[in-house]
Amino acid sequence: MIEVVASMARGPVFLAGELMECLIMFTNPMSHLSTSASSEMLAWASAQIHCQFHASESRVALPAQGSKQDVQAESDTVLIPSRGERGQCVLDTPPKILFCDLRLDPGESKTYSYSEVVPVDGPPSFRGQAVKYVYKLTIGCQRVNSPIKLLRVPFRVLVLQGMPEPPFPQDEEVSPINPFLEEEEASRRDARPLERALDMLMVTTSRRCPHMFNITNMRGKVAKFCIFKTVYRLGEDIIGTFNFSEGDIPCLQYSVSLQSEEEIQQQYQRRSGQAVSVTGHGRHMESCLHTASSHFSLPIPLNVTPGFSTDIVTLRWRLHFEFVTAREPMEPPTVLQNQSEVTVWTGAEHVDVDTFSWDLPIKVLPTNPALASYVSQFTGTNSINI
Repeated sequence: MIEVVASMARGPVFLAGELMECLIMFTNPMSHLSTSASSEMLAWASAQIHCQFHASESRVALPAQGSKQDVQAESDTVLIPSRGERGQCVLDTPPKILFCDLRLDPGESKTYSYSEVVPVDGPPSFRGQAVKYVYKLTIGCQRVNSPIKLLRVPFRVLVLQGMPEPPFPQDEEVSPINPFLEEEEASRRDARPLERALDMLMVTTSRRCPHMFNITNMRGKVAKFCIFKTVYRLGEDIIGTFNFSEGDIPCLQYSVSLQSEEEIQQQYQRRSGQAVSVTGHGRHMESCLHTASSHFSLPIPLNVTPGFSTDIVTLRWRLHFEFVTAREPMEPPTVLQNQSEVTVWTGAEHVDVDTFSWDLPIKVLPTNPALASYVSQFTGTNSINI
């Protein structure tokens, strides 16, 4: 028996275009003192990245797959990383051979390093109501005259979409160079694209440009709303303020929800005019009668998917507001200055109200993948016995 353990060096979350590194250790767990101990042999092992796509048949109408089949698809000696997986393989990298003819004596271990750039032209990891995109690193191993065994390590990919182009070429060095650290030049060159992407992400989401909105219904002005920006990254707090003192009609209650909209492209919709799937990710609700001002704070979870668009699905983000207003003016409680006893104000038992809602589109971008790794459902490590 040979134990195979794969462990990703820097957590299970990566930004598209980042270099992914994985250490793969092969061990013969038998002790050399055992009477039945013997050397173990593996013919070869290889690794590659692939993205698996799955769609709900009740919501997505995919084009029919052709009848052409791989003549070797049923062979146990052909490495197919998506074998046994649901859905379609929409992206894969060329396989890389780790070794050929590996011999392990009892108690011996050997470790191999696999590195690959996460493709930039693929979709992000996403688990929606109608569509799923799942990334996995698949390691294939085979003994002589035996079927291939597959070890899969799932991981998460964040994709930067809708970002401005960098103001400098990718091959231009703009950071200070230390001539005494030449041996680190290669590692710095590999990290450069990630650093540039994170710098652009930080600059884009740090710009504050307050947006003011007058919230009204058919009876008049309810409040003035201010939000400091509309572009955020994962893990940030969305903060907004309300000014009810400028309103013409009283507001009894408001709520703000963070929602994502999953829309299937028209040519792939199962039914004409198919509704958009809405998912809530947090809500703030507050009573505000006789309140001059109020505010809310909604955190964006680190484990959600930033907005993106593919040929099949588009994911957008919004703030959904709901207001409850009174139809008639409501007098505030009065307290006399020389009153010595405590008085309790009792609200009206019956109030005629109106309700209305409003949606404010926002943009949600990725964050540093190292930060997102702390809350990832994946561990970045997996093992198998062959």
